[in-house]
Amino acid sequence: MAEYEMVQEGDPRCAELEAAGYRVVAESWAVRLFAPDRELLETAVRRATAGGLTLRELGSESAADLHALEKTNEADYPYTPATHRVVGELTDVARLWPEYRVFGAFDGNRLVGATVMREKDGFGDTAFTSVLATHRRRGVAQAVKAASILAFLDIGITRFSTGGAAANKASLQANQSLGYQLTEQWRTYAP
Repeated sequence: MAEYEMVQEGDPRCAELEAAGYRVVAESWAVRLFAPDRELLETAVRRATAGGLTLRELGSESAADLHALEKTNEADYPYTPATHRVVGELTDVARLWPEYRVFGAFDGNRLVGATVMREKDGFGDTAFTSVLATHRRRGVAQAVKAASILAFLDIGITRFSTGGAAANKASLQANQSLGYQLTEQWRTYAP
């Protein structure tokens, strides 16, 4: 068998792996959003701007700012075999454009939060959302995610998806606060 087995919760293979002595070493989730509530999204954006932040879509000229944000937060991402984020070099971040759209929150001139989304299989699919530790638990993640969803709604995308590590409860809660529904839970097993 493989070094790790990733199995959706409820799959009969979970019991088989556990009977064979495998143990759960990580869990992850997927969420989907259908028929977003525009007013809920706009409220999330207004809360952030009322708190002094500026939200806007970022072009590739902001690659260095996004790279700095990600490098600062890299150690905070939960590492699991199913969900891990390696930031890489500035050139790696710069390659996000034009496939992805990036939405950021600024406190003055400093990028303090961002979300990265692309169209994938008819969904607005979030690759990652990142917020500086100094600005967490203040609605920044919800605001940048809401701004991205609103922009995708404006081009006709009405379904959204993302996922993450179960260890990052704040990420799941931020998504659920915008109307995302938990659709899948996964277990990662190791021998």
